[in-house]
Amino acid sequence: MPGARRKRMVQSVLGSLVLAYRPLWGRARTLAGIELSVQSDALAPVDTPHLLRTLAELWSASSPPLLLAPRNRQMLCDMLEHAPRGTPWIAVPGAWLEDSAIHARVRAAHQRGLRLVWRGELAQLPEPGIAACFANSLLSLSPLDAAAALQARAPARPGAAPAEAPGASPLIDGQLYDNLPSRALVALCLDVHNAPAVAGWPVDDVLYQLRHHLAQPSRAVVQRLMKAIDADESLENFEDILSEDPVLAYRFMVYTNSAALGLRTGIDSLRRGFVMMGYGSLQRWLSGQLPNASTEPDLEPVRLAAVLRAQLTEHLLEAGIQNELRREVYLCGLFFGLGDLLGEPLGNALHRVPLSERIYDAAVLRTGPYAPALDMALALEGGDCAAIQELCETYEMEREDVNRALLRVLAAVEVARH
Repeated sequence: MPGARRKRMVQSVLGSLVLAYRPLWGRARTLAGIELSVQSDALAPVDTPHLLRTLAELWSASSPPLLLAPRNRQMLCDMLEHAPRGTPWIAVPGAWLEDSAIHARVRAAHQRGLRLVWRGELAQLPEPGIAACFANSLLSLSPLDAAAALQARAPARPGAAPAEAPGASPLIDGQLYDNLPSRALVALCLDVHNAPAVAGWPVDDVLYQLRHHLAQPSRAVVQRLMKAIDADESLENFEDILSEDPVLAYRFMVYTNSAALGLRTGIDSLRRGFVMMGYGSLQRWLSGQLPNASTEPDLEPVRLAAVLRAQLTEHLLEAGIQNELRREVYLCGLFFGLGDLLGEPLGNALHRVPLSERIYDAAVLRTGPYAPALDMALALEGGDCAAIQELCETYEMEREDVNRALLRVLAAVEVARH
């Protein structure tokens, strides 16, 4: 019976919260951590120590570092008061320090050794006395600060004096930066000012600037799959690797359904494509992808975001469905943003391959049996807690199940520790 009681406690703590996430991207344009937003019900108290223990039990040494971002003041107060040393980083909104109770708890938490991150506008940094309590900052840039940072770094016209003296940039070295709107600002923060990570990624700007080089698979993924074939690994491993790149997975399905192979029946899954194609043909096809494969690092966050979305979509619907259907649900999430990578409407792209109508209905029309899981996966990455709660009610999803699926997916992501 102790195990049953413990299970009910875990269910209650995850069932009384709304969680959301944002990736933190490091200098190598790979995942450096996860910002986990935590919002509690206004009227229902949360067992915060138990929540922190639950996270500790789910996370492993290879899981992404966590930055906990409480969305309401009581949740923050509880974390500051009860979190033990060694707890993940905790973000503290700068504006909330005007609350004397939070101010006092920040000082006490710092003395206990908690790692705190000040969050706010670059132009409104905290006073030195309280600033010493924070190990780092998550800084937002105003339009004026963003313009000043870009201008300070801009090269002068031939024969002209520099626009500003060196060092005029408002950016601070070694800090985290939040929601940067452009690829140029990301490069400044990560590559010039040594930011450990940026929260969020300027997907629209990256895709626009790289619009003439988008529809290419990742060279790293192509090479990994070729090595797996050489090592005679399992079909499951082949599928897992191919599923890490939406463009490569899509190209593979287009090829396996092309006249070049002359197959009589349509190939509607990656696994079936491997079986029908054979190892030799697969290696030759992959070799043909290498010359033009992409090595652009700024596209890596776009790819990994698609993989996380696909994994979440799959986990949100995994209960009681067969493995073949799970992979179908995964492709639904993986291909959702494919149109942007290919530079064409998603519906046009999906019509070229004989995928299940369920995938098309969810990804293009936002209807059908997979739509609830896809909509929830998109809301979880968007960070809108109100929208997540509304979807739970609309689709009759239990918050316990949604949060558990989210945490399992995030904890299973492996990151290199530096």
